[in-house]
Amino acid sequence: MQGVFHKHLDDKVRPCIDLIDSLRSFGVEEDLALPAIAVIGDQSSGKRIVTRCPLQLRLRSLRVGEKWKARISYKDTDGIDIHDPSQVEQHIINAQNALAGDGVGICEELITLEISSPDVCDLTLIDLPGIARTKHLISQFIRRNETIILVVVPCNIDIATTEALKMAKEVDPVGKRTLGILTKPDLVDRGTEQTILAVVRNQVIPLRKGYLLVKCRGQRQIDERVSLADVTQMERDFFEQHEFFKYLLREEKATTQCLASKLTEELVDQIKVRLYEDFNKKQCNVTLVDAENQT
Repeated sequence: MQGVFHKHLDDKVRPCIDLIDSLRSFGVEEDLALPAIAVIGDQSSGKRIVTRCPLQLRLRSLRVGEKWKARISYKDTDGIDIHDPSQVEQHIINAQNALAGDGVGICEELITLEISSPDVCDLTLIDLPGIARTKHLISQFIRRNETIILVVVPCNIDIATTEALKMAKEVDPVGKRTLGILTKPDLVDRGTEQTILAVVRNQVIPLRKGYLLVKCRGQRQIDERVSLADVTQMERDFFEQHEFFKYLLREEKATTQCLASKLTEELVDQIKVRLYEDFNKKQCNVTLVDAENQT
């Protein structure tokens, strides 16, 4: 264990994710299906930041002792360096205001935020605005076969009626690209814990990638600027001490750490599969063209 998240995949993960990010930066995505992780859910589901524009979040792991840094870019900006983690949210708000206007407007322009830290894993995902007014925008991202859909749902509502899961099932009927994330386990009504366990164990609405249970930072922890390392330990303590959810911890179906590791592995697997398929298609086309030229 180094930093907050597992590092055992670093050597295999970083080259794959850096390659995809580079291809996407050069606009190759128009000709080549690039894998991605898209996060969808209601604004109050636990996604934390009020998203009014698609936000591409690039997390890059540093060695312990290396300095935290971040950079945000959008539209015509050359990129703005961020030196203090507490300033990230305000920079996102400023970017959204610049693109979508002040208030509650929505814009389809992409904001890219890259964060490098010893306390994060190597991962790239796209956080999409809440579902209420942006179904068309969300559909543009999640209907692509190469996109892993991360559906965020609070524990204290009926998962079967959530709009996010309905949208995911429209484009991914058998759930082969969808991963369910249940949040707010501390708000579960006493007596309903077994229902949550059944959902996470894939016994209610089955998804091939299954479900995980996480406990995000509360507003008080955000206001008090509790460190990621401390929040991660507090989350683990919560699950270890919970009468019912401690079993999910042992099954590796709970905590943000488990989620980060699973997402990283899923993304790298998808990258390998998609690039291999596209490479073979292009090789096949080249062979056919050569054969036609020879004849």
